[in-house]
Amino acid sequence: MVKKALITGITGQDGSYLAELLLLKGYEVHGIIRRASTFNTGRLDPIYDDPHSGRTKLFLHYGDLSDASALSRLIDRVQPDEIYNLAAQSHVRVSFDGPEYTTDITATGAVRLLEAIRETGIKPRFYQASSSEMFGKVQEIPQTERTPFYPRSPYGCAKVYAHWITVNYRESYGLFACNGILFNHESPRRGETFVTRKITRAVAHILAGLQSKLYLGNLDAKRDWGYAKEYVEAMWLMLQQDKPEDYVIATNETHSIREFLDTAFGHVDLDWKKHVEIDPRYYRPAEVDLLIGDYKKASRQLGWAPKTKFADLVKLMVEADVRLLKDHREGRIKVAG
Repeated sequence: MVKKALITGITGQDGSYLAELLLLKGYEVHGIIRRASTFNTGRLDPIYDDPHSGRTKLFLHYGDLSDASALSRLIDRVQPDEIYNLAAQSHVRVSFDGPEYTTDITATGAVRLLEAIRETGIKPRFYQASSSEMFGKVQEIPQTERTPFYPRSPYGCAKVYAHWITVNYRESYGLFACNGILFNHESPRRGETFVTRKITRAVAHILAGLQSKLYLGNLDAKRDWGYAKEYVEAMWLMLQQDKPEDYVIATNETHSIREFLDTAFGHVDLDWKKHVEIDPRYYRPAEVDLLIGDYKKASRQLGWAPKTKFADLVKLMVEADVRLLKDHREGRIKVAG
């Protein structure tokens, strides 16, 4: 019997990679997308472009985490075996400007989804996308599944709520529900407003003579960066276990934004110091200085480990953005893979 999966946030970086993975595993994949006046499904193009991807088993439905009744109707109609909640207002800096919206979608949206599952009476396996931003002002190094949370942004606070409400529904209603505490994970499909993609995209434009300056905030912040395409496999593995648990997914390495700049610009023989300027507008009101995750539990219980090293990930993203810009200029519109 073909398994069915429902993905919220399917048009995002993680959602598109997860959809590809599940289709290759023979799933029927349903995704929730928000209605917009322009197409926002570009990251799903590789699925439609690949005849071996199982694209005939991909179904998109209009919906939103702010609409509880629509979520309930959709879950009842699709009857999914697995649900992956990847949708969120996920930009940390933006969450300071829109804390109420961030809370409504990122925190309360998770409750609406869990309630929809409970009310329909079906028993899907549920994955909640938790975040390393929940650790915020870190209480220990490295961070594990037992490290106390100390969020430093509205986004981090909302993710903490979504994390604990998932645990609550697991313990209160016997729901098979897992939290994946994913540390920063990047790829050529990363949104252009996130610092890593902002850097690699700027490298391509500077190299082509289309841009001269890149404006950034805190260059000393350190993050644990992995490859998103590998991290979605960990999501799937969590829902294949005998019992639901929570897992840190990370690389156990930390690198500063300066190091990211060194690697990205250095890959094309540019000196980032000649192009990067600091703009105070990009500083957060409360900064997260250091994140580094311990993935031993995931390695032991899921058999998962990161494969792509930091420098290779940065170079992969730079090369993809150089290629993407070249395709755009030559009229071949593609989405980075």
